[in-house]
Amino acid sequence: MRMRVARWVAAFCALPLAYAAAPRPADWVPARWPWADASSLDLLAASPVNCLLLRRYPPDLVAAAAARGLVTLAVLQPGEDAPAEARRALAAKVTGLVLDGDFPDAVAASVRQAAGAAPVVELSARGRMPLGSAAPILGTWQGVWPGIAVEQDGSHKAGPTGSVWIDTNTGFIRAVRAWGGAALWLGNRPPAGAVITGARYLQAIADAAISGARWILDFDSDFAARLHRRDADALANWRRMSELLGYFESHPEWRDLQEYGKLAVVQDPAKGGLLSGGILDMIAVKHTPVKPIPRQRLTAAALGGATMAVDVDPDSLTPEQKEILRSFARAGNTLLSGPPGWKDAPPSTGRITLEKAELDRLNDIWRDVNSMIGRRNLGVRLFNVSSMLSNVLASADGKTVILHLVNYSDYPVENVTVHFLGDFTRATLLTPGGAARPLEIYKEEDTRGVDLDKVAVCATIKLE
Repeated sequence: MRMRVARWVAAFCALPLAYAAAPRPADWVPARWPWADASSLDLLAASPVNCLLLRRYPPDLVAAAAARGLVTLAVLQPGEDAPAEARRALAAKVTGLVLDGDFPDAVAASVRQAAGAAPVVELSARGRMPLGSAAPILGTWQGVWPGIAVEQDGSHKAGPTGSVWIDTNTGFIRAVRAWGGAALWLGNRPPAGAVITGARYLQAIADAAISGARWILDFDSDFAARLHRRDADALANWRRMSELLGYFESHPEWRDLQEYGKLAVVQDPAKGGLLSGGILDMIAVKHTPVKPIPRQRLTAAALGGATMAVDVDPDSLTPEQKEILRSFARAGNTLLSGPPGWKDAPPSTGRITLEKAELDRLNDIWRDVNSMIGRRNLGVRLFNVSSMLSNVLASADGKTVILHLVNYSDYPVENVTVHFLGDFTRATLLTPGGAARPLEIYKEEDTRGVDLDKVAVCATIKLE
């Protein structure tokens, strides 16, 4: 692994002067680029997208991208002669390669050998991601398409929480990012045959970004065709996408903040943490701030600031880790352990959501968690947000808190209320494309509160 990281460093030390403006891997903003003509790059004039994933890479396109300081990554897929394709792509002067799918270990090693010093990004199944490695970018091709889940009869689906269920990748992202600081890419593609609205694209971008990851921008075939011919409606949606991407990219400090919350969930991110719809997503739907702690990194310091903890799989802990949780409880804090016999199993190949039997058993944990939480304010409480998800982040000293809100409905949500703990004296509302606006803070019993008139797709409250 150290050798692979060294290759990434060497790749950028060896780049010619024409590539001097190329961003570092942590700053790559990726998009699957469906066009092969150099003129298509004009769409990027006002976009933060700086990394193109290419299935076709003619010399004029690659040269034009390099002249703009763009990173070009040739996409290799299982079933083709990947090492030979890698050599052809690198001969075309692309920056690096993407292994998009699950390759046999020997084939992946052959591609990396063929790449030499060029970077190779691997988009694998969730269960094959090298968690904890020193790779600058982790990625997966597996993800749910974010949005409010709908039953076959058109009604909104209710999840185990009893609330309107929102399909999201946020729980998975937070579990993985709690393990290490690598940039995380989600390579899930639009549902096959679907025509995606502009609002749904915005939701996919924000769903990843509020938890510190990047969705690899991708277009359904209808939108791609309309955007290529510069259809006015498609261009308007493209500008909104670029604006939202730019909103998060203009605040890189948000990715360095810590998960905030007085509730901690101890879970192995290589097991249930890799599944969507698990305990982290159940808590997220209830808008309770939660701090994921990887089982392998459970320490007394990691539990600092928490007053409640959920141990999802007690049998997986070492004796030393069990004693840490017992000490946590003896200090007057609340500890909830998974039911006897529960095993937090890793996902099977090709599956990223819970099976019915697992969901039924997880419901037992959820009922206890919900009862434990009750109506307590564990840092932040939100009102009138049934179609929304949130994430709360904090600086290391706790003096700055960031609350992200994402609206998954197709209409703006009005009259949102936020109650928060802490002696914050300043609140600022940030929105994509809008100017920062101060919010009035008022007292509400033992908390403080702010009100938002309206949330379109995404909004952020900064507390200081």
